[in-house]
Amino acid sequence: MTEQPVEPVGWVTVPDVAERLEVPVTRVHQMLRDHHLLAVRRDGVLRIPAELVAGKAVLKHLPGVLTLLFDAGYNDEEAMRWLYTEDDSLPGGTPAVALDGAGATEVKRRAQALGF
Repeated sequence: MTEQPVEPVGWVTVPDVAERLEVPVTRVHQMLRDHHLLAVRRDGVLRIPAELVAGKAVLKHLPGVLTLLFDAGYNDEEAMRWLYTEDDSLPGGTPAVALDGAGATEVKRRAQALGF
């Protein structure tokens, strides 16, 4: 992987995600605590990359990848940086984008390798 983190295409707030997923805001906060979703503070506001929420659901493989990253000792900022570090060998150019397609298995494999 190259060491060039990129910004997500767009950000959404916790209330925006709650509306998309049709759940209470408290449920989104629980998803963040359980590492089923990832958010970081930007300009004092907790923000979630828009592409991690596909339609009315969180990307299928995201919770598993986040579990692997946190088990490897990553914090929220480090996990975000890993997900958005450019990698030309992945479809879409970053692990976050590759999670929403055929590259998901490879992203999971790479996240798993971080624990060793």
